[in-house]
Amino acid sequence: MRIIFMGTPDFAVPALVALVEAGHEVAAAYTQPPRPGGRRGKELTPSPVQREAETRGIAVRHPVSLKGAEEQAAFAALGADIAVVAAYGLILPQAVLDAPRLGCLNIHASILPRWRGAAPIQRAILAGDPTTGVTIMRMEAGLDTGPMLATLRTAIDRKTAGELTTELAEKGAQLLVGTLRDLAVHRPVAQPQEGVTYARKIDKAEARLDFTQPAEQVERQVRAFMPAPGAFFELGGERCKVMAVEIVEGSGQPGVALDDALTIACGSDAVRLVTVQRAGRPAMAALDLLRGWPVAAGTRLA
Repeated sequence: MRIIFMGTPDFAVPALVALVEAGHEVAAAYTQPPRPGGRRGKELTPSPVQREAETRGIAVRHPVSLKGAEEQAAFAALGADIAVVAAYGLILPQAVLDAPRLGCLNIHASILPRWRGAAPIQRAILAGDPTTGVTIMRMEAGLDTGPMLATLRTAIDRKTAGELTTELAEKGAQLLVGTLRDLAVHRPVAQPQEGVTYARKIDKAEARLDFTQPAEQVERQVRAFMPAPGAFFELGGERCKVMAVEIVEGSGQPGVALDDALTIACGSDAVRLVTVQRAGRPAMAALDLLRGWPVAAGTRLA
């Protein structure tokens, strides 16, 4: 097929690669414009999809909007059979949805209708869902409301958001290729009316560890915000990121260290910090951190 690909972050890259390797013609890759980045935060940094597309000789387009008639005409002029969308970052107007001969498909990182919206992986972890997955859906005007063509499930277990994103990106890419191969026999199925939830965008303030919650929920916070934005606490005016914890027995005032090994009391039970990162320093084991920055029993973390 002649395909327009639309995606931006690392999650979208495996799908682009899979389409090319399956023999499809990618007419263009639409992605978000380069953003300031680099060590000084000033250099314009292209998206992961742009970098991958350029290495493969695929034309890259990054309009700031698709609402204008000129951009819509340029999109239609590509003469695509179908468009594939994976975490693109812009709303597609109806004229864009209608332009490809077979419409637009979306790779969504949840089993719809649960966790429609921007942050399905993080919300699934925070909610304690035992499983999540990928849905290939036909796009329409609503937010992730279109009929489903294929789904795939996977256990969340103790995976971080980063680990789950990598897994679902790869599995979603293969599910997409199979769906396109058998598109003629796939019958779109309307999403159930029951079980709809919305995965609102992550606010950085949510990443502050809330030790008044049960230890199990604190551990979910750490996994949901790993690697970004990174769960954190503050001590002595310094912010410290937490990459991994383990749930242990213990009780005390929530947020207070129960020992000298960074075992922190929660609303119920406790967590022991395993991997942490002070501002401007590399991540390290909590025991290594304590050698240069001791945290005595009775210390309160904010």
